[in-house]
Amino acid sequence: MPASLSIVIPTLNAASKIGPTLASLHEGIDIGLIKELIITDGGSVDEIKIISEEIGAIFISGDAGRGTQLHNGALKTNAPWILFIHADTILSKDWPNAAFEHITKYKDAGYCKLAFDDNGFMPKIISLGANLRSHLFGLPYGDQCLLISRELYNEIGGYLKIPLMEDVAMAKALKGRLRVMPIKAITSSERYRAEGWITRSIKNIALVIKFIFGWDPGELANFYRPKN
Repeated sequence: MPASLSIVIPTLNAASKIGPTLASLHEGIDIGLIKELIITDGGSVDEIKIISEEIGAIFISGDAGRGTQLHNGALKTNAPWILFIHADTILSKDWPNAAFEHITKYKDAGYCKLAFDDNGFMPKIISLGANLRSHLFGLPYGDQCLLISRELYNEIGGYLKIPLMEDVAMAKALKGRLRVMPIKAITSSERYRAEGWITRSIKNIALVIKFIFGWDPGELANFYRPKN
């Protein structure tokens, strides 16, 4: 299998949670799909740089802000396809075969089905709603990953350098050019458990609506972060 894929992971003090994500990516390394791993950091004060060096990843550091970090990471890629994944997300088993099938069959970008690392009723309902939203409205969020060719990424201008809603802006730019892949992106439910599943979901919907109606992403990012 040719090394067709660059992995880009944005981090901000994620050293304690990135281990399972890296472990799930190893399958792609074993079969030769992954060419390089890029950690794009936003000024962490933990040991993420040391971890990056230990695993042979390319480490870059810059301004915090997920859109900025993702775009900075994309600029460092050398493979023909890029997989963007969050530092608290685990890909389901056999994901490399599904990703390779997408790469060989389609020019469109791909995204994963959302799942949570929690087996309760609410996680199932919320993930079902997210997957329906993605299918019906072409609006997957960043925690569902994004597989995209560098050619298409450059064509649409890449991620906007904004602190939040970069995934919504990307989905809008890719309207009609997104396909779901038979891969689960199992993401952390920590924020939902801390704030409440319904509260967090309503807040997410409100953020998207405000962004669509022109609110500043910086203000939305402050609203998104839980209060200490």
